[in-house]
Amino acid sequence: MAVNTPARAGGARAAFHDGLADMLPLSAAVAAWAVVTGVAMAQSGLALSESVGLSLLAYAGSAQLATLPLLAAGAPLAVTVLTALMVNLRFVIYSAAVAPGFRSLPLRQRLGIGYLIGDISFVVYMRHEARWHDASTRAWYFVGVGLAMFAVWHVGSLVGLFAAAAIPREWGLDFAGLLALLALWVPSLASRPTLAGSVVAAALSVALDPLPFRSGLVVAILAGIVVAVASDRRREAPR
Repeated sequence: MAVNTPARAGGARAAFHDGLADMLPLSAAVAAWAVVTGVAMAQSGLALSESVGLSLLAYAGSAQLATLPLLAAGAPLAVTVLTALMVNLRFVIYSAAVAPGFRSLPLRQRLGIGYLIGDISFVVYMRHEARWHDASTRAWYFVGVGLAMFAVWHVGSLVGLFAAAAIPREWGLDFAGLLALLALWVPSLASRPTLAGSVVAAALSVALDPLPFRSGLVVAILAGIVVAVASDRRREAPR
């Protein structure tokens, strides 16, 4: 993605390389979850072209896994789309959080940055945002982080798609992917709003699991978001 930059070329290049480097330590966890997602798509009965298209369109393992059972069961398209939107609703919050730093960029560039937002790329960017003092170098840093995650995710997903038949179930790859997710998720629980929202969403997702078409998951996600936002506002309210 081209980013207008009045800054020195070296500054933009350094920011981009720093983004790649900061994403590198987390690549193994991202790749593990991507492989798990690819295997799940391969075993769902979707054609390879459909699986690749879903991965590119959704670009979110949670949404892909949530919609696979619905696609396989022939659920109404509206239910499938709504489920994907609800699972990905957190990206609205991510986008709102990073938006101030890119407000001066053209719409086309902001849309490109928006497409690259992911759970891990968002966390990495927010940790290091203060290092960059202008929108252009900040954007190059985010592109470095985002492209690194994008490449690792899709390579891992394709490996899972093509190697699904050759990966023995005894390897417990799904459990390895779960552990990788936990390693990424647990540190975020230090935030009280995240902890509150996660607890509510997890409890409701289990309690409402019998509901048809995974609709209980949609309710659980919405409830978790509401609780997290309410907790955050209460924390920031003047005392």
